[in-house]
Amino acid sequence: MSQENEIFLKENFLLQTPLAIKLYYEYAAPQPIIDYHSHLSPFEIATDRKFENMTRIWLSEDHYKWRAMRTVGVNERFITGEASDEEKFHAWARTVPQTIRNPLFHWTYLELKNSFGITEYLNPDSASRIYAKGNELLSGAGHTARKFLEKYNVVYLCSTDDPCDDLHYHHQIKADSSFNVGVAPSFRPDKSFAIHDATSFMAYVGKLSSVSGIDIKDIDGLMAALESRIEHFAKAGCRISDHGLSQVPLNRPFTSALASEFASFLSSGGGTPYSDPEAFAFHVLQSLCKSYHKHGWIQQFHLGAIRNNNARLKAKLGADAGFDSIGDYAQAERLSALLNSLDASDQLTKTIIYNNNPADNALFASMCGNFNDGSVKGKVQFGPAWWFLDQKNGMEEHLNILSDIGILSAFVGMITDSRSLLSFSRHEYFRRILCNTLANDMHEGIIPNDEKWIGGMIANICYYNAKEYLGL
Repeated sequence: MSQENEIFLKENFLLQTPLAIKLYYEYAAPQPIIDYHSHLSPFEIATDRKFENMTRIWLSEDHYKWRAMRTVGVNERFITGEASDEEKFHAWARTVPQTIRNPLFHWTYLELKNSFGITEYLNPDSASRIYAKGNELLSGAGHTARKFLEKYNVVYLCSTDDPCDDLHYHHQIKADSSFNVGVAPSFRPDKSFAIHDATSFMAYVGKLSSVSGIDIKDIDGLMAALESRIEHFAKAGCRISDHGLSQVPLNRPFTSALASEFASFLSSGGGTPYSDPEAFAFHVLQSLCKSYHKHGWIQQFHLGAIRNNNARLKAKLGADAGFDSIGDYAQAERLSALLNSLDASDQLTKTIIYNNNPADNALFASMCGNFNDGSVKGKVQFGPAWWFLDQKNGMEEHLNILSDIGILSAFVGMITDSRSLLSFSRHEYFRRILCNTLANDMHEGIIPNDEKWIGGMIANICYYNAKEYLGL
């Protein structure tokens, strides 16, 4: 490797002062990783998957990279199409130099360095060499799915799982005493109240009925089936739920007439559109939230994405292929109505809310303070910068607004929200930004220049707050 091709990410990347360096290496870097929201495959962890090559582990599930490749003119054949894995890797190598100032540029080199010890630029000249080096390491025993988790010092992570999942691989992981990383499911019931799409909803109800053993003929049957799945998840160690919504459903009364209509809707196979899908969705969601409280779970709400914008390519490639974006939905009143309805009956559990639209940062940060009641530290959390916001500017703005409106010291820290085992470098990215931000404040006299005080706060944000919040 030539010196000219050695990557710019040196030891003190993003750390602009000696104090930032000290805070990072003494208080942030040593902390284990708790990743309470990811889309990692329990199957790959349970079977300790050995990946065939760099493309399979790095590119095959990463729609961030797919979007970038499409933008610079890479044909779909080299992204999700029939090209060979090596051809796809070379297409990504041609793309990387063009991603300057996009977080993908930083993430690429953090992932190569931390996962494979590769410290040179990925470009057309180095692609074959890096592909061969990575493949060689992947063929050995030190770069399997579990070894990557250990390499990144992950101690606990949550996958994202449908209520109908049997959780077989979670049980398999839990039963293996030789593996010390906690892997728990999270309960993602979005399909159970998406009645606006009658065909998909009816298919889902049939599946839910089958796995629960409950014949779903009315609203009571639906909620009984979902409750049985919550209990099934709880036995597998689940302690957190998740919801991916454009916005919280409207709080409209679910009347006896609407309940009767739902029974008729089911008996007709969904042949007639349901008259008030918002009232139905709110009722189911609110009922689920009360069950989470009963079980002592945390609930998460990821709000504001507009999904599958490109109908032509969705039909060709399916969902989650890189065609989602930031939506401009109204959030405040709907979110407030849900949280308030739960708080009114003292059934509001620990809650993390995430916004996809940066215009909603202050809105979400202020909403949390309405429902923190002193019963739990940071009971309602302004979740970490998510999706389109989990980059340097987005993280800095999130930290600043959380500090201005909420309490930064109670924050439960970063997540990956990723399908890639290499994405844990995002925790390092966040930790460096956090330490640099606080060090700058210390230098400027905005906060006390007390290393142990601020260092302890950093350690809490990186690890201990999440540990306490999840009850680990």
